[in-house]
Amino acid sequence: MPSRHQISCINKRQHFNPHERIEAIGGVNSDGTRWKLLEDEAIASVLTKKYAFFVIAGGVEAEVIVATHLGRRYLKTVADGIEPNNLLSLPECR
Repeated sequence: MPSRHQISCINKRQHFNPHERIEAIGGVNSDGTRWKLLEDEAIASVLTKKYAFFVIAGGVEAEVIVATHLGRRYLKTVADGIEPNNLLSLPECR
């Protein structure tokens, strides 16, 4: 079973295509330390079931999944009816 982690920040590429905008995701561990993964590392971790990720938007938890657009894998939240995209709405990781 994958360990679950809340994504609380992202780093964006300077790109206008929403399927290619996320460069890295990050969050805070239970001990208060920060973690950060490049998008490719996060995708591999989801696909191998090492990690599962989620975001909280508007008090609602949304799972993060791997999707494919034009042959490129990317991270997105499960459709939850909340706009804009939960991941792209997160603040920048510092």
